[in-house]
Amino acid sequence: MKLYKNGKLLIDGAFIQKDLLIEDGKIKKIASDLECNCETIDVKGKKIIPKLIDIHSHGANGIDFNLANLEEMRKLMEFYKSRGVGTVLPTVMTDEDEVMKKQLSLIKELAKEYPEIKGIHLEGPFLAEEYRGVMPIRLLQNASFEKFQEYQQAAGGLIKLVTVSPEVPGAIDFIKKVIETEVVVSLGHSGADYETAMKAIEAGAKSFTHTLNAMKHLTQHAPNIAGAAYLSDNYIEVICDGRHIHPDVVRFLVKVKSLDKFIGVTDSMMAAGLGDGRYRLGVNDVTVIDGDARLTDVGTRAGSTLLADICLKNFLKFTGLPLESGIKIMTENPAKLLGLYDLTGSIEEGKLAEILVID
Repeated sequence: MKLYKNGKLLIDGAFIQKDLLIEDGKIKKIASDLECNCETIDVKGKKIIPKLIDIHSHGANGIDFNLANLEEMRKLMEFYKSRGVGTVLPTVMTDEDEVMKKQLSLIKELAKEYPEIKGIHLEGPFLAEEYRGVMPIRLLQNASFEKFQEYQQAAGGLIKLVTVSPEVPGAIDFIKKVIETEVVVSLGHSGADYETAMKAIEAGAKSFTHTLNAMKHLTQHAPNIAGAAYLSDNYIEVICDGRHIHPDVVRFLVKVKSLDKFIGVTDSMMAAGLGDGRYRLGVNDVTVIDGDARLTDVGTRAGSTLLADICLKNFLKFTGLPLESGIKIMTENPAKLLGLYDLTGSIEEGKLAEILVID
């Protein structure tokens, strides 16, 4: 057991002076003046917050989940932990079939060592050509539940989130079948009209991937998929680096969607945590200049160099919100989307003791 004394615990959106007792990796007791014949840590008035959740990251620190071996992935996980991440969904992007299955299988093995991996995000290959971003056009596929099952088998059932374009052939039926397996469907890389996007939501899609990026925007004549993101009750992923989304547009999205439906993500690639230079993102060559990652040949933005803790700091700066309310975009909200809120995402008795002590 371990006892944290004299901490300011983030509970229900406010910092409250309490003691925190941890046993077997779970929060056993929260109360004042706790005593225990165990390791005791006096945090001397410091704040205790939940660890961060990043549901969309391709890599960082020179490592890419589409390219890495198991030892490299271990180094990547240690790097995430050093940035305050308690839950990450390694994101495997569209690639050759055998590559995707191999990497999913490696992540399955990695998850046995790292409880921070509570699922995998599969971004593709069921995506629209026109809004594919950096996804190789030759590797895109129509939506196929049978193909998804092949990926899921390779992942040992760890795929918990899949991004699909609602306009690709077979997408609506695909969504209906996938959600029956308790996998969350997110809509993205899409030029779908409003009606098609809403049909996908009615079929069971619950979120939008890197909202407003690789996505057809709303106009005065057609709401399109962006309008569905605004008007539905779905969650929205937002890359809070100030490049993918202007800071004032971040504020707009919070106002339109409410804080409860906003999820901050990094969408980070291997250059995150490193300097400018030449890198890879899946099958793509990427050049980073002034922290901005773009395809070397055509200049399309290719993921981000954002880190999870910086993502949260940027969001608080952009919106003016305090930590105690704004932190939910990378704790409570993603946990609820993934159905993990009974385990993590807040400081409560019975939940995993995934906590950070900060000044």
